[in-house]
Amino acid sequence: MANSKRELFLKRRLRVRNKLRSMADGRARLSVHRSNKNISVQLIDDVKGVTLASASSLEKDLGVVGKNNIEAAKKIGTAIAERAKKAGVEECYFDRGGFLFHGKIKALADAAREGGLKF
Repeated sequence: MANSKRELFLKRRLRVRNKLRSMADGRARLSVHRSNKNISVQLIDDVKGVTLASASSLEKDLGVVGKNNIEAAKKIGTAIAERAKKAGVEECYFDRGGFLFHGKIKALADAAREGGLKF
């Protein structure tokens, strides 16, 4: 029985989230979502259930509206690092969801690390 791409994605997402929950230790979670046209990221405090900071390719001030490429991911990574510093967050966990860690997701993570986030 072959699994569909969607089923494999959902299994991967649950596996990543469950592993993060076991290691959470009260730190914030950097959650990434990627669609065909956009990419967005949120810094979430799971203890309080609030979003501390967010960045998306839908924001006009970043200059990457409607783009979902590696350059847009780098800009979003640097933006979330700056906003996390303003929110007082230096350490977090990287929640890639069910997305594989390469290409756009890796570029976003590297840019966030260069901006000062530790994960």
